[in-house]
Amino acid sequence: MCNKLFLSLCVLFSVIIHGQSLKLEEIMKGNTFIGEQPENERWSLDGQKIYFDWNPNNDLGTSTYYWKKGLSKPELTSPIEAAFSKLDFKKTSNPDLFYYVDKGRLFSYSIKNQVSKKLYQQTNPISNLQIGVAVGVLHFRQNDNAFEFNTNEGSVIQLTNFRKGKADEVAKEKDSFLKTQQKELFQFVRDEEALKKWNLAAAKLTKSDFPKPYFYGKDNLSNLKVDPKGKFVTFRLTEDSERKNEKMERFITVDGYNKIEDTKSKVSISNLIPTKFGIYNIATDSVSFVNFSTLSHIQDIPKYFESYEKSKTVEKKDKLIVVQEPIYNANGSYAVSEIRSQDNKERWIVVLNLENSTFQEIEHQHDEAWIGGPGIPSSSFGQGTLGFLGDNETIYFQSEATGYSHLYTYNLKSKKRVQLTSGNWEVRGVNLAKDKKSFYLSTNTTHPGNRNFYKVEIANGILQPILAKDGAHEVTLSPDENTLLVRYSYKNKPWELFTASNKNNTSLNQITTSTTEAFKSYRWREPEVISFKAQDGINVNARLYKPENSSANKAAIIFVHGAGYLQNAHNYWSSYHREYMFHNALTDLGYTVLDIDYRASDGYGRDFRTGIYRFMGGKDLTDQIDGKNYLVKNLGIDASRVGIYGGSYGGFITLMGMLTTPKEFAAGAALRSVTDWAHYNHGYTGNILNFPETDPDAYKKSSPIYFADNLQGNLLMLHGMVDDNVEYKDIVRMSQRFIELGKKNWSLSSFPVEAHGFKETYSWVDEYSRILDLFNSTLLKK
Repeated sequence: MCNKLFLSLCVLFSVIIHGQSLKLEEIMKGNTFIGEQPENERWSLDGQKIYFDWNPNNDLGTSTYYWKKGLSKPELTSPIEAAFSKLDFKKTSNPDLFYYVDKGRLFSYSIKNQVSKKLYQQTNPISNLQIGVAVGVLHFRQNDNAFEFNTNEGSVIQLTNFRKGKADEVAKEKDSFLKTQQKELFQFVRDEEALKKWNLAAAKLTKSDFPKPYFYGKDNLSNLKVDPKGKFVTFRLTEDSERKNEKMERFITVDGYNKIEDTKSKVSISNLIPTKFGIYNIATDSVSFVNFSTLSHIQDIPKYFESYEKSKTVEKKDKLIVVQEPIYNANGSYAVSEIRSQDNKERWIVVLNLENSTFQEIEHQHDEAWIGGPGIPSSSFGQGTLGFLGDNETIYFQSEATGYSHLYTYNLKSKKRVQLTSGNWEVRGVNLAKDKKSFYLSTNTTHPGNRNFYKVEIANGILQPILAKDGAHEVTLSPDENTLLVRYSYKNKPWELFTASNKNNTSLNQITTSTTEAFKSYRWREPEVISFKAQDGINVNARLYKPENSSANKAAIIFVHGAGYLQNAHNYWSSYHREYMFHNALTDLGYTVLDIDYRASDGYGRDFRTGIYRFMGGKDLTDQIDGKNYLVKNLGIDASRVGIYGGSYGGFITLMGMLTTPKEFAAGAALRSVTDWAHYNHGYTGNILNFPETDPDAYKKSSPIYFADNLQGNLLMLHGMVDDNVEYKDIVRMSQRFIELGKKNWSLSSFPVEAHGFKETYSWVDEYSRILDLFNSTLLKK
């Protein structure tokens, strides 16, 4: 402890320990101040080079660099080589031969000769390149139809003839007096008509091998995919619906005229759209649709309906579903699809019989909240981890059946289901090894805030640690799987690229250095990741920034990360890098900062993930209050001098804290915050709160605008005016409520050119200087 006499010396000592003082004008430059980190790392096809996007010289944009053994540092690639390195190459059974599509043109590429050969080019571009089972046979999509290209013969065959709209009906010619008279008077007219009928009949006797047109009306065609054997084409039809979108106005424009743009559709049960899964049989030139009405639980009524009297009259009917495009084994003998209900409470995996347009259900997953988790996207239109092992009859997938997302296998012949991984941790990423007998896994085995890398043999399920130290390892295997390309970071060390040998407990060799001298001149803190007990007994993790005892001011600030399902109390470099630097600056000023992974944050399993179901601003807010109580009890923080701030979902929680627990926080800064969930987007909100039409109670208790009358502390709201995620209208509606209620202790700062994520440094500086002024003026004793 420092007495008054030595206070200045103590402050000086603290500055010396942590390097130069931090200025908002510098740290709010973001990566310009930190140094642009490498990203989009990838191997060359032959495994001799590593490519990545980088900007070490602080140019206007990123460029592509490469590194290979023998180079002392990465070098800049040519624009042609850079573009080539980013292409999506398709493997063939010949290890030397690849195919790819570039700007709608088809090419082959030989690794041995390093030569590309253009095979197909037309005005209409092609996409969705697939490699068939037969050697040299490719499939692709062009003009919403499927084509087969036989590279051995040089032939291109159109497999489907899908057309939007309805078949043109040939207008029947009406008989008239003159027409009848002509036939009665002239043999020539009677002969011409007879010849026309004969030619038409003869044409019908000669069958064309060109597919007849299939008209799919006003629906939208998507997910066109040819099976590897080239016998069937699957597709999805989505009913065309007129969605009412939000309108956003831009005031700062190039020509001086305001511009109005469509943004998103609001959450509504009307946005549940009927879809159909179709199969085109090439041999029979026919289209059929699979009837999925026998899926288990497809008519289950969600439990939340029981909260309402009208639930007694709810009619049971099939849920609207989305069928993903099939996954095929290597020889094309099995087709497996994932199916999701559009209320996102059911997930099925089925084996498809394309010949008979039938299916067999092999896996059903249910979540009364919503389906999600690593390897299981939270969108009903998303596709999760799903693939085949080398035996061509066993699939692998992920499930949260145990409460944590783990890896499973299922043999389609024996019907044996095996849980390959287990424990109170998550499988974060899955890559099947070249031998198809083992997996490479990204996990958080050692700590929820780590991203570790393991190999696991399918035969025994034993995890072999390759990269298991604290931090995050994003790994890309070389083509021969002998070397790892690793993007690694730690709490106070931004992302850099490393290489490592593919072996147990390997070591990293650094190949990039990105941080600037300005960034390195400050001694950045390693915030401690602590755990405290929430009021319902759950352990909650948080990053803790503690000031030196000599400068501690007994005030605290709680930061609330955005996105809801996101993790920030981890051991690696934060995507909230400006906030991380701001927290260092606040700590230098004597504040204690707590950054909480509140309920619904990523990395902690299913129950944590769905902890906010039907009540945003419930457990996620009480976790903030429990964090505050931890600081008061353990670190001597003055309970009356605690502020809270955050952006997006963090802004929402700030508003809920200030309005539903008004005595807990003396001040709050709410950035780009949702104020009324009935005005947010469909996919995200419908999962958590269901729909306004069916679960209005969940929306009302979760929306800050209903609690505006409770404001007591000092509230600062900040919002970009061209935010197409959380519209500026959200904060305007809240402002109107405050005005009508006569509230005075609030203010709104608007940023005319900023969207949801700010871009301009001057906007960041203005925003965070206002936040700092708010806390200094309200939390520090005069």
